[in-house]
Amino acid sequence: MSSEAAPRLPAARGPISEAVIHTLRRNAADILHPAIAGIDMLNDDDAQLALACCYELHYRSFAGVDDGLEWNPALLAVRAALEQAFVERIEDEIGLPSAATPREAMNELRNLAAPTVEGPSLSAYMERRGTLEQMREFCVHRSAYQLKEADPHTWMLPRLVGRAKAAAVTIQHDEYGAGVQGAMHAELFADTMRALDLDETYGAYLDLLPAPTLATENLVTMFGLHRRWRGACVGHLALFEMTSVGPMSRYASALRRLGLGQAAQRFYDVHVAADAWHEQLAMRELVAGFLESEPGEGRSVMFGARALAEVEGRMACCLLDAWSRGKTSLLESLPVRLAAS
Repeated sequence: MSSEAAPRLPAARGPISEAVIHTLRRNAADILHPAIAGIDMLNDDDAQLALACCYELHYRSFAGVDDGLEWNPALLAVRAALEQAFVERIEDEIGLPSAATPREAMNELRNLAAPTVEGPSLSAYMERRGTLEQMREFCVHRSAYQLKEADPHTWMLPRLVGRAKAAAVTIQHDEYGAGVQGAMHAELFADTMRALDLDETYGAYLDLLPAPTLATENLVTMFGLHRRWRGACVGHLALFEMTSVGPMSRYASALRRLGLGQAAQRFYDVHVAADAWHEQLAMRELVAGFLESEPGEGRSVMFGARALAEVEGRMACCLLDAWSRGKTSLLESLPVRLAAS
């Protein structure tokens, strides 16, 4: 069975997640295959939750779920169908990159990472006018990924060689706090959540996360789990690092404006310092080294970077649109915050 640290199973949101969760709850070997054709994987809460539950079996799993279900063929078949629908839906939005030379792929990464006024800036909103409750909601959204930082990208390490592997290991070493438990970025984010009177327990808010947020986590997990997406995982990590410093600095500024202490800000301050170096390392060593060893993977690198930009933009719109209407960006409102930490 899964460990005590595993989260509880979430409530189903429709027939797809119901089929997956029912199988996990019964520790069954079979599953009633739900209909997946025609769903919008970028916006469907039911489908994204089902995929998140399938993927969680490769992380901490869920309380009471047999570890043997991780590689259950019936669940893997459902997961594969969801993944195919997910990839096809992303391709609908960003297109399928044509064959790209290493130079073309690297130029695209630079262009994607360049500062732009197009699209919503969640970090700029939070820095200038975000409220304390909106910061709490934002951290709940981010907890899906940040509390497992940087596990999804670590899956690509055995698939890299030479300069690319060395660069990826260097970046991941920093993400894991250089071997110091309390300095791991996931631990620092838990500190931020505690400072905001949030539950820092892994998986505590899964029931509240809408499809656009689950899509950001599911995307990187999909890239990390599949060897065929190793190039996309490299592009995802590279763009992630290349676009981190500005937003992290703005979130730190927002926390200072809101009167939160150093414990809340440290996660963001650490990223500002670390990612300034990671940005250079990601392009010069990770991407360049990867494409040097696998020059035919430029198309995949571009796809991974474009896909990251797409899902992150959608999540930002989800939050900002809800807040502009005076609504919560979560599926349910958070409990009222009683007092500052």
